[in-house]
Amino acid sequence: MPLILITPLSAVPEAIRSHAPSHIVTLLSAQYMIETPAGFAADRHLCLSVHDIADPQGDQAPARAHVERLLEFGRGWDAQAPMLVHCWAGVSRSTASAYAILCDRAGPGTERDIARRLRERAPHAQPNRLIVRLADEALGRDGAMVRAVDEMGSGVMVTEGYPVEMPLRTR
Repeated sequence: MPLILITPLSAVPEAIRSHAPSHIVTLLSAQYMIETPAGFAADRHLCLSVHDIADPQGDQAPARAHVERLLEFGRGWDAQAPMLVHCWAGVSRSTASAYAILCDRAGPGTERDIARRLRERAPHAQPNRLIVRLADEALGRDGAMVRAVDEMGSGVMVTEGYPVEMPLRTR
């Protein structure tokens, strides 16, 4: 089954061994950015240098260009093998980015279902609101993605999340 695997940075090596993803999305600040893992072509590893900031400020805040690159990368994934999406803790940037890709793939009207499934599978998820808002705008969802994430409520507070599998569903 095609899926997006959301992990913290610490779980990336094991996720690569156990799930053999074809594509990787890394969301880290520039100072912690990782090299493309061995065995991956650079065009299958999207590196987005962003801090976990929910308000647009400074050059390290997630921006519309980052989200557009993320969505384009997600559209280039054939879903024959998992996609790995990770950030430092696997809680905010990665859950927001996986949510954006899943909403794009599934189409309008699926935002609440995807947010509900994310909450069920990842009680610790606290999707970065700026990434979600920018994705909502880029996809023309008129606030549906933002509202769905708001309805999820606050996640369980953790220092680091754990690997979460989000199956890819389309209408």
